[in-house]
Amino acid sequence: MPTTLLVFLFPFLLLGCFLLYWAGARHAYLRRASTEAGDPGVLDWHFFVPCRDEEAVVGDTVAQLRGDFPSAHVWVIDDDSDDRTGVIVAALAEDDRRVHLVRRVRPDARTGKGDALNAAHEQLGDFLPGGADRERTVVCVVDADGRLDPRALALVSGPAAFGDPEVGGVQVGVRMRNVGDKRPLPGRGRPANAFARLLVRVQDMEFAVSNAGMQLLRGRTGSVGLGGNGQFTRLSALDRIAAAERRPWQRGALLEDYELGLQMILAGYRITHVADTWVSQEGLPHARRLLTQRTRWAQGNLQCVRYAGRILSSRQYTGAGVLETLYTFFQPVAHLLTLVLCAAMLVLGGLGSLALWPLTLVLAALSIGPFVLWGPVYRRDHAPDASRITAVLWGFALWLYAYHLFVVSARGFVRSLRGRTGWAKTRRNAEPVTAGPVALEG
Repeated sequence: MPTTLLVFLFPFLLLGCFLLYWAGARHAYLRRASTEAGDPGVLDWHFFVPCRDEEAVVGDTVAQLRGDFPSAHVWVIDDDSDDRTGVIVAALAEDDRRVHLVRRVRPDARTGKGDALNAAHEQLGDFLPGGADRERTVVCVVDADGRLDPRALALVSGPAAFGDPEVGGVQVGVRMRNVGDKRPLPGRGRPANAFARLLVRVQDMEFAVSNAGMQLLRGRTGSVGLGGNGQFTRLSALDRIAAAERRPWQRGALLEDYELGLQMILAGYRITHVADTWVSQEGLPHARRLLTQRTRWAQGNLQCVRYAGRILSSRQYTGAGVLETLYTFFQPVAHLLTLVLCAAMLVLGGLGSLALWPLTLVLAALSIGPFVLWGPVYRRDHAPDASRITAVLWGFALWLYAYHLFVVSARGFVRSLRGRTGWAKTRRNAEPVTAGPVALEG
């Protein structure tokens, strides 16, 4: 009986944790304050753009960064591409002294995004004059297909961001640039394109409201996470981490961005999230590629568990920050336990039992409702032309979409058990390219 009771109650405990976290994220999102802008001219800006077979997108990305931020330097890291990425960037660098090509060659190349960023950090250090003020030098990581909001530098320079000397990192919001694409799969029929449009839409919802709420909640707990796109860091903070860890970004890390944030907080810096500006990227219209990407993220979360001891003993983390961070670490484990325990409940309770149907309805409402409620919020802030009914349907789609977390958690766990830590970069085939191949998969 005690075992049966434990099996029965544990999923409710997990659901309670989810509801508490969701309520905190939603409250933080709805009560967020506007971000006060600062003067980006008081800081020196350097963009890091890691590239591996990105000839389809890198030229436009560099052009956008140089056009919108003319005083900034752009460092493109060519991770030994098999296409013309390096040739394209080398030509741009010849005509523009603020464009720099960081060449990497195998066998040292293609060993992970973290290593590529570390190479750029080293070359930036060699490039800067000896008297450079590294406190006011800021590095921003932008994906090869990223498009940064032209207001971004002003907002991340504000008093709540790099205007505060204690802030070592700032993460901006993320949006899906192809959310309005009517035919994300040009060579496919209507049903496939309808599914692809919905898949891109829920990814945009995920980042624009759900993840933004999580980050704003983390702002209150002191545990904001850095992402791989739109990640701003103070160079002096990167230097301090490199002095302790031999490099800013960890080798072999599947979530090198999030781990950098952990290292930064442990080093005594604050990280903040600015929700009023964004970087856009390509939403994935293929379920298979989405699952591959998210499996890497889930496995990366499992890798982060090794920080638990340091975080628990650190004075830099508040109690709420510890709880939030550990909750994030163990999400894949929670998903796996939920699968196992739900199966056990079916066996122990009997598949034919009807006595629990009222409880089932309550659980369904508590599980589905939080996702559905994001729909109207998303419509209000990001899709005002959509109808209210469409917004609710989007919320239901977000709920169904969330079930992919159970699949990728299981896959990530299996990969960890098998010692597989490599990954192929995401193919950017939804990029609207009129000539030339799309970026290749590694």
